[in-house]
Amino acid sequence: MKMGDKLRLSVGILGNGASLLLYTAPVLTFSRVFKKKSTEEFSCLPYVMTLFNCLIYTWYGLPIVSHCWENFPLVSINGVGIVLESIFIFVYFCYASPKEKPWCLKTTVTENHSSEVLASWLLSPCMVLLSSLCSLWLAYGLLSHDLFLALPNMVGTPLGILQLIIYFKYKNKKEAPITTTVVGKWDHEKNKSKLELVVDVDHDADADDNEKKFMNAC
Repeated sequence: MKMGDKLRLSVGILGNGASLLLYTAPVLTFSRVFKKKSTEEFSCLPYVMTLFNCLIYTWYGLPIVSHCWENFPLVSINGVGIVLESIFIFVYFCYASPKEKPWCLKTTVTENHSSEVLASWLLSPCMVLLSSLCSLWLAYGLLSHDLFLALPNMVGTPLGILQLIIYFKYKNKKEAPITTTVVGKWDHEKNKSKLELVVDVDHDADADDNEKKFMNAC
């Protein structure tokens, strides 16, 4: 076996390992679904798209498309991905409510300025894994002189890096805490008691003053 073939095989094995970790990452999420008997309104769309991706790459790696079994690493890991993603989707439909089944994504990280929306699928380790995965399959495609493998990962690699940038930008930002205090006072002029509702909204922990709103009720 030539040095180039050995290197390509090694990169393919590394790509398989990274792909397996990524495909099995939702196991923790779905174990929670089993316990709570609810999908907690998260979207099934990532699993559907991953299944579609696995189907395409498995078909592409088979001898009917590729030369003999030169892309066997591609077939093996994506075959595993088909099984896992099919199980995840089946479990999702078992516990999803009718409203959740259209797979609507309800929030985005840029709208909430928080990385919590990424918790179910795009946790920081998964995003690092995704970026590494795209880089490995990009290298595998280039070593194989296969643009059909390389080109999608040329797009996926910078997108994975962009996701990491967004995650680390917003990971420490949380919604402003709201503190409500009810204070009772005596109005000497009107000779009656007065309740004062103080709402303290802390937009910035480092700010000198907090925004306060007062609502008075007799």
